[in-house]
Amino acid sequence: MQQKKSPHTFHIPVMGLSFTIDSPVKVAHYGISSVISIVDDFLVEKMREYYSKKLNLEFKPITTKQPDYRAERIREYLNLIDKIVREKFNGMKNSILAKGSELEKYIEMLPSYSELKQKFNEMVEKNFSTAKIQEWLKENISVGSIDVNIMTKLDKPNYNKREKLPAEYNDAHAALRGFAKSNLESSIIFSAGINPRLYSYIANFDDFYPDENGYIRKKVVIKVSDFRSALIQGKFLAQKGIWVSEYRIESGLNCGGHAFATDGYLMGPILEEFKNRREELIEQNTQLVKKALLKFRNYELKTPLEVKFTAQGGLGTSEEHEFLLNYYQLDSVGWGSPFLLVPEATVVDDETRDLLVKAREKDLYLSGISPLGVPFNSLRTNTKDKAKHELIKLGRPGSSCPKKFLVSNTEFTEKPICTASRQYQKIKIEELKLKNLPEDEFNKEFHKITDKACLCLGLASAALVANNLEPESKEEGVSVCPGPNIAYFSNTYTLKEMVDHIYGRINIMLRKDRPNLFIKELKLYVDYLNNKISEAAKPVSEKDLNYFVKFTTNLEEGIKYYKSLFNGVKNAFNGIKEQIYSELEKLELEIKKINYELIPLKKAVNS
Repeated sequence: MQQKKSPHTFHIPVMGLSFTIDSPVKVAHYGISSVISIVDDFLVEKMREYYSKKLNLEFKPITTKQPDYRAERIREYLNLIDKIVREKFNGMKNSILAKGSELEKYIEMLPSYSELKQKFNEMVEKNFSTAKIQEWLKENISVGSIDVNIMTKLDKPNYNKREKLPAEYNDAHAALRGFAKSNLESSIIFSAGINPRLYSYIANFDDFYPDENGYIRKKVVIKVSDFRSALIQGKFLAQKGIWVSEYRIESGLNCGGHAFATDGYLMGPILEEFKNRREELIEQNTQLVKKALLKFRNYELKTPLEVKFTAQGGLGTSEEHEFLLNYYQLDSVGWGSPFLLVPEATVVDDETRDLLVKAREKDLYLSGISPLGVPFNSLRTNTKDKAKHELIKLGRPGSSCPKKFLVSNTEFTEKPICTASRQYQKIKIEELKLKNLPEDEFNKEFHKITDKACLCLGLASAALVANNLEPESKEEGVSVCPGPNIAYFSNTYTLKEMVDHIYGRINIMLRKDRPNLFIKELKLYVDYLNNKISEAAKPVSEKDLNYFVKFTTNLEEGIKYYKSLFNGVKNAFNGIKEQIYSELEKLELEIKKINYELIPLKKAVNS
């Protein structure tokens, strides 16, 4: 379905494996864009069966015996979602003036400054004919984008019995191929950094290339944590003739899921750099793409290519939303975790949603449960952790690892295995016992081993439980990965309520003590640094010390930036500026204290 300009200034990012697995079916016909994870082809296949049966459509299973089953499952699911969304959207356009219709809801949810909204209301008030309004709608309203996400590093090789398959059958390669062969006209979002082999594979599919007039059927979006990453990844793709249509800037810590922390480089200064250097980025990639298209595809690009700059991570108020859009000149802002509390937009089982409603700051933490070894935002009371602790009590820690999406460890085996698997944890615990450590030390190391959770099952379970589908394993529990910001939302909401909150028409946030998103992220980084220092091996190495010094320097520069920013902005945050300055002063003192504690470590390293 060809995309027009989005009617909304927010989007719903990918969340877990299952939480946004069918979000486009729920929100795309209202013009709201959302992102499906295409990591888990088993879940994708179950959801295709679910919707096929629900809509009385023929369902032919794609079994693991078929040669390219992973790519085919993903392609068929995306085609089904596209079909459902198209039919819902077309049906909505035909419900023109019916009171309480989907079209009325579509128009009501648009921002008040939307030209589309103003024009529609004007046509209704002036009693334009139904045929005239229908004709206008066909030309002007647009569906939300059905985008997909791949974590670039989840690209394990696959085997046919014992024979290793070619690289194009690797997990991420096959997922990319499934999207590339689908009917969608939308974007693929790459997260977790550059994967040169995967990025090179994109060149095999014509849909990713711009035509002579600049139209791209399937767009590339990269999720980045800083400008340098955008430069490197954008250039790599541009040299192959692939244009990056959007740079999605995400907070290192104030977000959900895996947290890819920077070295203390904060969201505000990062967005400022993008604002000041975006033309440099666009010009560099434009020249490279033009040259590559001429060289590899033998045509000259005639029109400039479109590029968006968006951001996400920790948004909570309409004032923050408008500020990011206007001050940093962004095209859209992502609202993730709050939508976990909107049943009309995401799929979350009742028990987990209730836990999220009740969650407070102490319940949300940066955990070590991910088998990837990357810090992972988690909820302490999640049901997957409860099930995991029961297995530990029974003397059977670890998962049976039926899906193997996160296998990466070759410490004990030739083929990679998962650190959350029973196989790995059993061997690792036996090794630990042989060390004869003191009890406290043993318990600490034992916890590090058994803390890993099977996210492949845990992050997929919510969709199965919520839709009463057969579980994929006897292993119970739902993992959930909200950002810290969800602590400030304390109810479930309708889709319209959440959208009205984003646009400032209502306020659903009852708590008055929520910090500004920049201050919250700064606090998270100070806590993160303190934990890194306390966990560092003693005596501290020169490498670790240099990292700590660089980190504190970046935090200090960030505080200077925020003091200048909030002092210079006259029409935003006026009601909370005093509180912001007070928080900045407190955090500046904390960083000075950290620097003071680093002095003896510097002396020890230099002696």
